[in-house]
Amino acid sequence: MTHAPARAAPPCVFVLFGANGDLTQRLVFPALYNLAAQGLLPDAFAVVAVTRVEFGEQAMRDHLRDSLGKYCMEKCDLAVVEDLVSRVTTAVADASNPNSFETLRKHVDDVDVRRGAQGNRIFYLAVPPTGFAPTVRALGAAGLARQKDGAFVRVIVEKPFGADLASAMKLNAELREVLDEDQIFRIDHYLGKETVQNILMLRFANGLFEPIWKREHIDHVQITVAETVTIGRRGAFYDATGALRDMVPNHLFQLLSLVAMEPPARLDAHSVRSEKARALDAIRIVTPQEALRDSVRAQYVAGRIGDEVVDDYRQEKDVAANSTTETFAALKLSIDNWRWAGVPFYLRTGKALARRYTEVAIKFREAPISMFRGIDLDGLRSNYLVLQIAPEEGITLQFNAKTPGPNLQIARVAMNFRYSDFFDKQPATGYETLLYDCMTGDGLLYQRADGVEAGWRAVEPFLEAWRAAGDQGLGLYRAGSTGPSEADALLARDGRRWRPTS
Repeated sequence: MTHAPARAAPPCVFVLFGANGDLTQRLVFPALYNLAAQGLLPDAFAVVAVTRVEFGEQAMRDHLRDSLGKYCMEKCDLAVVEDLVSRVTTAVADASNPNSFETLRKHVDDVDVRRGAQGNRIFYLAVPPTGFAPTVRALGAAGLARQKDGAFVRVIVEKPFGADLASAMKLNAELREVLDEDQIFRIDHYLGKETVQNILMLRFANGLFEPIWKREHIDHVQITVAETVTIGRRGAFYDATGALRDMVPNHLFQLLSLVAMEPPARLDAHSVRSEKARALDAIRIVTPQEALRDSVRAQYVAGRIGDEVVDDYRQEKDVAANSTTETFAALKLSIDNWRWAGVPFYLRTGKALARRYTEVAIKFREAPISMFRGIDLDGLRSNYLVLQIAPEEGITLQFNAKTPGPNLQIARVAMNFRYSDFFDKQPATGYETLLYDCMTGDGLLYQRADGVEAGWRAVEPFLEAWRAAGDQGLGLYRAGSTGPSEADALLARDGRRWRPTS
C-alpha cells in the first residue's frame, strides 16, 4: 500500500510474459501507462514483452499502442504513450525450451545495462495457470530468479492460485523451490480498489468504528459480488471452474479477511498479511452435511439483461449439455474466534444478474424498542454500514431518524461518502497501485501462501459436497434476475434477508 506522497519507483526491467494476450492489452499495459502519466515510473525503466512465438518489436509496439487507444479510461497523452512504447523490446521464450530462457537472460541483461536498471527485475506471468510453475522453474534454471548485489527479482503471479487445496499447496511448493516467499507477488486486482484498501483505514484509523467492530454489536455481515456478464467466450474455462472456485477463495475472501482480521501490530506487509491469514484460518471447516445445508449453487437459464437476450448456461459455447457447474454461489460461514463467535458471514456471487455491483454490508444489532411502544415503527430499519466497491466506490451509513412534524415517526436516512465527491480520481484499471507496490517491494496488498491455503481449506468441503451431490440441489435462476430463490431462503432460515440488489 502506497504512503503519500508517492515518488517514482526504483529502476527496473519489467519482463511481461504473455505480452500479446488479453490481460496485457486490457489491464497491465494501460496500468503502466497510467503510472507513467502520473510520474511514478522511473527514468530507468524498460519493458521486455515476451511471447512464445516471434511477434516482432515494431508489431508489438504497435499492438500495445493500439491497446492504449482502446482501453485508456481518458484520452491518452501522446507524448507519454510514445515514450512508454519506445521502452518496449521483444523476446521469445517457451518454458518447454530451456535454450530460449538462456537467450531471454542475455536479452534482459542487455536491456538492463542500456537502461541503467541496476539489476532490478520484475517478471509478470500473464500466462495460463498451468504455465506458472514451468515458467518459474525455467527462470531459475537460467539464473534469472537469483537476487544478487542488492538488486531485487520479483515474480507476479495472476490468479487462480490452484483449483483446490491440494493444487494450491503444490503450486506454492513449486514456486518456493525457486523463489523466496518475499519474491512472490500473488496479484488480486480487487485489492487495488480504493474502497478495499480503505477498509483498513476505516477500521483502524477511526476510534468511532473499531470499538463496535465485534459480536456484541454486529448481527451479521453480507459480501456480494454480482455481475451482469455471462460466461461469454470462456465456456471451456468456466465449466471446469464455476463461481465458487472463480470468485470465493480470492476476491470474496480478500474482502472477508479485511473485515474480519484483528488489528495488526503495525501497517506493514508481514503484520497485515499475518492477521488476514489468521482470519481465514479461523473460518469453521464444515462437514459435508453442513456444507450442503449452508450453501446454495445455481445456474442461469434463458432471460434478458437489458436489451440482451441470454441463452441457458448449458447452451453456451464449450459448456457440457448436462453441466452441473454453478454460475451462482452463496455460502454461510462462521469464524471461530473471540471477536466473531456467533456472527454469520453470508457471501454470494453470480453471473447474468440484474445489476453489477460489489459491496460489503455490515448489519448492526437491533436497538431495544421498548421505549417506543405506541409509536408507528413501520419506518424503523436496521442500521447498516455499507462499503460500496463497484461500480461506484464509497461508504454509506444507514440509521433511523425522526421525520419532521408534530408526530413522533421514524424513517431511515443515510450518510453517503463518495470518493468522486471528495477526491480527484486518477484513471485506473485497478492494477496501478499493485504494480507500483511490487516495484517498491511492498507486499501488503498481495496474497501470501498461508492465506491462499487457508482460503482453499475453508472452501474445500463445499467443493467436495457439491461434487458428490451431482445435480441434486442445483438451483436455477433467470438471467437478468436477482438470483435463485434458494439464496433468499438461506438467510430467511435465520430470520434475515439480503440487502436489496436494486
